[in-house]
Amino acid sequence: MNKLDRVTSRVTCYLAENVNTDQIIPARFLKRIDKTGFGDQLFADVKPAEVFDVPDARKRQILLAGTNFGCGSSREHAVWAIRDFGFHVLISTSFADIFKENSLKNGVLTIELDPQTHAKLVAAFKASPESEMTVDLEKQQINYGSVQASFQVNSFSRTCLLEGLDELGYILRHEPQIVAFEKVSAS
Repeated sequence: MNKLDRVTSRVTCYLAENVNTDQIIPARFLKRIDKTGFGDQLFADVKPAEVFDVPDARKRQILLAGTNFGCGSSREHAVWAIRDFGFHVLISTSFADIFKENSLKNGVLTIELDPQTHAKLVAAFKASPESEMTVDLEKQQINYGSVQASFQVNSFSRTCLLEGLDELGYILRHEPQIVAFEKVSAS
């Protein structure tokens, strides 16, 4: 997994509510288990203009999304498609729990903001859609035009994203302590 500490990018704003994982990537594309090559099927049946009518869509790394993004089935492929398309940060007022966890475990930062702060970011986007947003995970801060916002990410996910570790990599990082503990416990 790649480290994710700071992302500065133009924004894609797709505010449809209750976008489910079948809309993110339809079930007919779930025939592979490798994590790459799914970006071309992102929103395959929906093809929202907000995403696809933008000339540099695949270079924009931040998606400002509508409420309850990622609801539906727990397919991890949805996150793989989002990441493979180029998004590294998703910002909404709410995400489906399983989708949020799958995102964090696969190197995609999900940020939940209160509706007022989210609305300020949407207004900033509408005022200047070509402006860049900076999301700083270390400081847990968003800067977008005149809008500054703080966000929270659980400490385990934050550490894994900052260090580019998946759960196994995190555990293996502590292998010497685990081995020492096992030796003490065995005696």
